[in-house]
Amino acid sequence: MLLGIRYRRRVFGFVCLMAAPCTPERKVLCAGRTCCNLVPHQSSQCSNYCRIGKYYHKISNSYVVPQWIPDGQGRQSFAPEINLQEIDLNHYYGLAYALRYISGETYLSILNGLWTLPWWGYIVVALVLTHITIASVTIFLHRHQTHRALDLHPLVSHFFRFWLWLTTGMITKEWVAIHRKHHARVETDEDPHSPQVLGIYKVLLEGAELYKEEAKNTETLRMYGHETPDDWLERNLYARFNSVGITLMFILDVLLFGFAGMTIWAVQMAWIPFFAAGVINGVGHWGGYRNFESQDASTNIIPWGVLIGGEELHNNHHAFASSAKFSSKWWEFDLGWCYIRFLQGLGFARVKKVAPRPIVDHAKADIDLDTVSAVITNRLYIMSHYAKTVVSRVYKEEKAKANITMKKLLRHGRRCITQAEACMDAKARHRLDELLRHNHAMQVVYEFKQRLQALWTEKTATEESLMHALREWCRQAEATGIEALQEFARSLRSYTLQPV
Repeated sequence: MLLGIRYRRRVFGFVCLMAAPCTPERKVLCAGRTCCNLVPHQSSQCSNYCRIGKYYHKISNSYVVPQWIPDGQGRQSFAPEINLQEIDLNHYYGLAYALRYISGETYLSILNGLWTLPWWGYIVVALVLTHITIASVTIFLHRHQTHRALDLHPLVSHFFRFWLWLTTGMITKEWVAIHRKHHARVETDEDPHSPQVLGIYKVLLEGAELYKEEAKNTETLRMYGHETPDDWLERNLYARFNSVGITLMFILDVLLFGFAGMTIWAVQMAWIPFFAAGVINGVGHWGGYRNFESQDASTNIIPWGVLIGGEELHNNHHAFASSAKFSSKWWEFDLGWCYIRFLQGLGFARVKKVAPRPIVDHAKADIDLDTVSAVITNRLYIMSHYAKTVVSRVYKEEKAKANITMKKLLRHGRRCITQAEACMDAKARHRLDELLRHNHAMQVVYEFKQRLQALWTEKTATEESLMHALREWCRQAEATGIEALQEFARSLRSYTLQPV
């Protein structure tokens, strides 16, 4: 539609307003004459018309405004025979549909794209597309490439690579290297995105910028980016032209959904930078609950990992980084694990490792080498059990007989008893010292926790020496007179390895 064009042939369609699209129950009013049994424009049978523009009629020497008149008889094909000298488009209220007559009743809407949906349909499309991206990140980039927790069929693996190229522009080697460095240097100055070091708002709002900055570090890529795709496609397309993919995604979204496609594309571009780089790396090390006292500040944001594909269970992941399954408790849900199991059922995936589960043999009465191996393997489960059955129980007993001052110390210092040393700030250390100085029972519980953890942090100890150290720990724990600690020491003897 160009201004100043003289139309002398048949006009195949009209442009109507965004607010009033054409429906099958309407007919178009031709300019100055009756065409295809349509009502002439001089008839004012309906005041509810769409103003398209002023069409100059050569014969009648006047401008006419087409009207949409409902006739209740259904839509009919039309090809109005009108001659227009010029078209004035200055009075458009909005441009939503560019209709062209194609074989009867088929019209192509340029501004609405090839696929017209109700408003909620666009929301569903945006959620589906972003969820495919989330699944690609958690299954392919995170669990498969970074931690090697599962193997993927080449067809599935390449689909994820291609989809991530279209929707994020991320390079596999960069993402893998940065995440591996995060695990290796967690909560230190070398951690690329620790909210404990940089602050929660910095990571939450600028997580993508932190990722881009670390991606420029060639030493990070060299040390942590090994065993990532390095084929012809990766070198000559995905890594070399990583911005071309998101450009193609923009074109596809606009062609399919018109103006709404621009919004869908914008949501796709913001999804991973906010939820993965911001929420998981930020909130996942700042607030939530912890199943395991790992040597970092990782937390489970919520127990149901749906929106971000299971990545919400971040503390579980840091406790068992090489596990393909992120959920640990029966009431937790990892949607990414469901997808992996589905792919495994189809033969497209093979799970290599999941988090170990402690095996308890209540008939076992003494500590042997199997006990030592089982304790070290399940050390995070054991420390979680210690916090629940010993620390919490002694805390309640001491609080029940404490005065107001001691209750305040207990309340402030309880969390510090089980908190990892690396995660405590100066204020937390002060609270812990105050509690231990004024409460003997909590001091004993804390000291035995530290001694138990030292068993598996000793790198030069042999299995025999560890066995004797564990026996001595249990003997001394039973001699403390603290009932909760005595029961825990007896329970350690029942740990054993899973039978082959």
